[in-house]
Amino acid sequence: MSQSYQIIYEGGEAEIVEKKSRFIAHVKRTDTVEEAEAFISECKKKYWDARHNCSAFVIGANGQSLRSSDDGEPSGTAGKPILEVLLGEKLCNVTVVVTRYFGGTLLGTGGLVRAYQKATKDAIQNSVIMTKTAGRKLIVHTDYNEIGRINHLLGKREIAVLDSEYSSDVTLTLLVSEEQRETLIQEITEATNGKAVITEEGQVFFGSADGKAVVFDE
Repeated sequence: MSQSYQIIYEGGEAEIVEKKSRFIAHVKRTDTVEEAEAFISECKKKYWDARHNCSAFVIGANGQSLRSSDDGEPSGTAGKPILEVLLGEKLCNVTVVVTRYFGGTLLGTGGLVRAYQKATKDAIQNSVIMTKTAGRKLIVHTDYNEIGRINHLLGKREIAVLDSEYSSDVTLTLLVSEEQRETLIQEITEATNGKAVITEEGQVFFGSADGKAVVFDE
């Protein structure tokens, strides 16, 4: 599995109009093919009166499962362009459904491709994207004399702080990528002359959104 990859933390929506045709795009995080198929079915039921509900999804950290559907549009003008946007943005575990209400004017092959891709890109821009990283949870115990040096290191390396507790001493819970783990432990040890006590709590998958650290179940 990749050490880090892009996922949708909060899905977004967008609507564009091209020659009176409405294109309504929905983006959702889906961790399995079953979740992706369920979301597509949900959108088709919601927009049952639309001419087309075109879709694409990417499942797996390395894009193990890819699928797209033109749902009645000319072959290669809808599902594939949507999928190309997802791959271009390097997103994983994501499904997009673009609903089209036909406006009476044919857009042509190029017009359809551009419309479906623009609706998809706009919906992604309205989503919250997070980098999901494989790493470790580190517990750092230190005293107040050393916390300034440690915080400086954490800020310099942009290390996510999951929790902090200030009592008779200081306890920090950190989320660190596998690539940074050994270096950070060494730097904290050197900066505090070995006074900081560091323990590990195993592998985690984490990210950050709106300045807050998030831990995933898997």
